[in-house]
Amino acid sequence: MPAYVRLMNEMPRTISGKFQDPHLTTTGEKRAWIMPHTLETLWINTGTLCNLACVNCYIESTPTNDALEYITASEVAGLLDEADREHLGLKEVGFTGGEPFMNPDFIPMLGDALSRGHSALVLTNAMRPMQRPGPAEGLLALQALYAERLTLRVSMDHYTQAVHEEERGPDSWAPMIEGLAWLNRNGFQLSIAGRMLSGETEADERAGYADLFSRLGLELDASNPNDLVIFPEMDEDADVPEITTGCWKTLNKSPREIMCSNARMAVKRKGADAPTILACTLIAYDERFELGPTLKGSMKPVSLNHPHCSRFCVLGGASCSG
Repeated sequence: MPAYVRLMNEMPRTISGKFQDPHLTTTGEKRAWIMPHTLETLWINTGTLCNLACVNCYIESTPTNDALEYITASEVAGLLDEADREHLGLKEVGFTGGEPFMNPDFIPMLGDALSRGHSALVLTNAMRPMQRPGPAEGLLALQALYAERLTLRVSMDHYTQAVHEEERGPDSWAPMIEGLAWLNRNGFQLSIAGRMLSGETEADERAGYADLFSRLGLELDASNPNDLVIFPEMDEDADVPEITTGCWKTLNKSPREIMCSNARMAVKRKGADAPTILACTLIAYDERFELGPTLKGSMKPVSLNHPHCSRFCVLGGASCSG
């Protein structure tokens, strides 16, 4: 019997409410869990500071929340060194926040990831932090060297200004459109991240984005999930079912489809001496999903005992990776 299976079987069972027990659901069924098979994507959380304070931000980013402080370029380099040294299979480095372009070390760490041969995916609101002369010039320099491996995914919560600003605040639409136009004009690989916020069907959403892309002159295919990612709503008050081991067959899904089977996120907690590794990009503050200081050590089983595991990954069918 593999050691990780023996460990899962030997841990004590204590049921105490939905998504609490790592091994059993509230009905006493075996909770689903994920065994990682490779580290295809390493997410770097650049810090929770952001120029916006969105209503439903899953990581609570604001202009004042520095619960996750700025990670440094040297700390990221150490993680990339480890991934290379341990042959973890790293292909893609994703950068998220907060707003990555607020971190003063962001361009150097992005350049480091690209120079090692990795693909890079940057999640950004494309607003003023990205448009400042320093970051903009740095981006253009990296684009000239690594255009085929650099993608920027711009957050656009809806294809209308009214709904987008309802989520992101007044005057957040025009600067985003300006940044998106600049990226497009300079030939960057782009994708858009939308959300199911308005009660529409996914088909309605994609049709609305398609019309907007056409009007903006963007060569993006709204029917292509790589060009337009529509994330499920992250309503933390909504009740969602727990995922059991039997759900894989019922849902016709494989554990390998779930994000924590092939990805990890590095964060720097405020006041910490070094980054720590988390199982998921979405669960930044729950200590149960903290997997230690090293990438190699983080490659261990993850129990799906958080509502986001159900609503976003398993039932929502979403992934943050490219």
